[in-house]
Amino acid sequence: MTVKIAGLCLGALLLTGCPAGEEPAKLSNYEVVRITKSATIDCKGKLYNEGKTTEIQIVTTKNNIPTGVTIKRCKINGSIRIAGLGFNGEAPGVNASSKELGHTARAQAAAPSGISLYGLTITGKGRIPLYIAPGVTKVSLVDSTINGSSVSVALYLDAESGFNIIRNNTFDITGASREIIAVDGSAKNQLLANTIKQAPNGGIYLYRNCGEGGTVRHQAPQHNLIAGNTINNTGGYGIWLGSRNGGRLYCRDDAGFPFGSSKDNGDFADNNTVRDNIFTDGARTIRDDGNNSIDHGSKK
Repeated sequence: MTVKIAGLCLGALLLTGCPAGEEPAKLSNYEVVRITKSATIDCKGKLYNEGKTTEIQIVTTKNNIPTGVTIKRCKINGSIRIAGLGFNGEAPGVNASSKELGHTARAQAAAPSGISLYGLTITGKGRIPLYIAPGVTKVSLVDSTINGSSVSVALYLDAESGFNIIRNNTFDITGASREIIAVDGSAKNQLLANTIKQAPNGGIYLYRNCGEGGTVRHQAPQHNLIAGNTINNTGGYGIWLGSRNGGRLYCRDDAGFPFGSSKDNGDFADNNTVRDNIFTDGARTIRDDGNNSIDHGSKK
């Protein structure tokens, strides 16, 4: 499949002459392994890359958009990042595309899809252990553990991504400065039967990160199913639908376009379904700042 987008540097990963500001090929204290086509990696319960601190990057290149990648039964010290137009919402390719209508479709067409992560233990070493970058779709993380440390979140679902399944996983991260799972302008995901063992700054937050880096966010965090999760929310909310709603100074940085977060800084965290979740600590369980379907029978 070839995706042609005039004036964009698809992924800016292995190409020359791409704009500055993309993720470097080398990360401090991390080895980088890049997967750019269909592949199956089965560690059979052993350490990946001999236990070296590693970031696995499943990435779009000039000639290929990865689909059908499976990583299973691996113990990974480090992180996994899956990316198409760019490594985050402020990447040059993402930013340029966001200035025109049709951005969500372009981002999804250019990004990896159909990625299966099964039976993994990802031990974070400071970077976000699992980052699903803009436009990435149909990633499944199943029967896995994310532990270790992160200076941010444990799992990030970035703008314009969607249709991902996060099921029956354990999150036991230390050092997180914010919520454990961030759903940032990501839609139609299923977060099912996961256990968050410690959430001192919040459990699962849905929002739209308006304006950061000048990028217009198009898709709102809608039509997500959050069900059967157990959250030890010692601080913040266990689940917060619409956690920002324009509450950042940089929301003005994408001004000038008659669509998306440029038109309205609201999260629009609507039409999500939340049911059968269990909260084991903390008084603040669910906060709904959108228009959603909430099972208020969720247990504390």
